[in-house]
Amino acid sequence: MKEVVVSGIRSTGNLHLGNYYGALSKFVKMQEDYDCLFFIADLHALTTHPDPKLLHSNVKDILAEYLASGIDPEKATIFVQSDVPEIPELYLLLNMHVGIGELMRTASFKDKARKQLGIKTDATKDDDDIERQIIGTDSNKRVNAGLLTYPTLMAVDILIQKANKVPVGKDQEQHLELTRRFARRFNSFYGVDLFPEPTNFNFGDHAVKVPGLDGSGKMGKSEGNCIYLVDDEKTLRKKVMRAVTDQGPAEPNQPISQPVQNLLTLMELTSAPEVVEHYRNAYADCSIRYGDMKKQLAEDILKVTTPIRERYLDIRNDDAFISRVVKAGAEKARERAAKTLAEVRQIMGITKFY
Repeated sequence: MKEVVVSGIRSTGNLHLGNYYGALSKFVKMQEDYDCLFFIADLHALTTHPDPKLLHSNVKDILAEYLASGIDPEKATIFVQSDVPEIPELYLLLNMHVGIGELMRTASFKDKARKQLGIKTDATKDDDDIERQIIGTDSNKRVNAGLLTYPTLMAVDILIQKANKVPVGKDQEQHLELTRRFARRFNSFYGVDLFPEPTNFNFGDHAVKVPGLDGSGKMGKSEGNCIYLVDDEKTLRKKVMRAVTDQGPAEPNQPISQPVQNLLTLMELTSAPEVVEHYRNAYADCSIRYGDMKKQLAEDILKVTTPIRERYLDIRNDDAFISRVVKAGAEKARERAAKTLAEVRQIMGITKFY
């Protein structure tokens, strides 16, 4: 029997090159050897109160991008999170075994709560100060409970399918550890062996960190430093040509600055090895021309994204095909989820009298 792999992406806008190399390209490999379930996390997206029409459109975009990137509905289960009502029910039940304190100590909650409340990060404040600020903020600025219980919902996404492996990045490792803790706690409390404790799955490779075009940090939608998989050629070239670099090396063999290293990292993902080596050597001997480097990088990225964009445009306009895919995926995901939920209800004593 194949091991079960579960992963999802929040429906908060088009997917970018970081999503592709960090997740989608790996999903395509996983579907060959594992029992994979890939979903669009529209319930998770509600923590940021998206416009309803935009949320629906984003879900459709990501579905099309999943398919255009090579995820095969004949090999993997593709579904929308909200199409599986068993998920929110188990979310409620599992929350009965989750502590408020452990959720409030989650790093991602504190970071996102600060952003929602407009609280600046202050290294001199300890966690208790931050929690008091969050709790004591006036009602016009509030942190929604969904953001606090985000780790429980993520755990349910995983546990309801009894996943063995979950591919997550470094920023989600704490949530995966909480998922293992919640599974262990539930099993121990009721004396059962229901939920497996999932492990991170990255094919044994180092996690891929795709840098943005702004000279620092990783590529991310909120940072505005992305190359989207569906960018047209003109837009993509313009973005790359505007990427941050430096004034150029002042002397031979000096350390490569972070902005230039970011571009070289993108080249390592998309260009031939000899191309990367050429520009490394050019930096080392002070002959590098950033305009030429960026033109080459744009050309190589387009070789990756253009076929995806073309398939995406075809799929995005085929409502009947998208509907068939998500309907079939929901049926498969619900069948498994319903079985797990029925087991949980029985274990917890929530059984019908009729």
